[in-house]
Amino acid sequence: MQASAKFWDGIAEKYARNPISDMASYQHTLDRTASYLGAEDTVLELGCGTGSTALELASGVRQFVASDVAEGMLTIGKNRASEQGVGNVDFVQADVMVPPKGPFDAVLAFNVLHLLDDLDTALISIRDSVKPNGFFISKTFCTPQDGGSWKYKLLRMGLPILQLVGKAPYVRFLQVEELDSALERAGFEIVEQDSFPARNARRFLVARRL
Repeated sequence: MQASAKFWDGIAEKYARNPISDMASYQHTLDRTASYLGAEDTVLELGCGTGSTALELASGVRQFVASDVAEGMLTIGKNRASEQGVGNVDFVQADVMVPPKGPFDAVLAFNVLHLLDDLDTALISIRDSVKPNGFFISKTFCTPQDGGSWKYKLLRMGLPILQLVGKAPYVRFLQVEELDSALERAGFEIVEQDSFPARNARRFLVARRL
């Protein structure tokens, strides 16, 4: 946790300044996610970063807990919530492996699962944070099934060097089938699945706790 927190703390300000690269896909993710959330729900987001998604979704639920391993990210999120007058989001420091105490009506994890080196254990912890029949909603970078774009290929070649000098985090190149199977092993039933954008896809999954 400490090594991961140090990395993300170090890039928090830069991360906050970067615009969303694919706004259409991001909005689609928000819309599909919001359709599973209710006005009386309590929701947890794991790996919330600077809180952009939490602040977008907070108006549709009763209480939103936004968690991240990096205090620097959370500080930016708290400031944004204050500036926007959003009062039902709690920003808390927590590792995905030890989520804030639930259970929650829904747990969200966007662009997080591929950064974990022990996916199965993490998914069991997440399952225990979800109420029975509640939802786990995630979006995860997976290995492109068509070989990927030239940017993806350059990333695969350069990532080990960036990691060696502390300029990139751990990344797990998950296969789509591998991710789906891990969710099912953890005690979830997949109820919605999609991959977008089509190139270098992020796997969007909605899973119900059995």
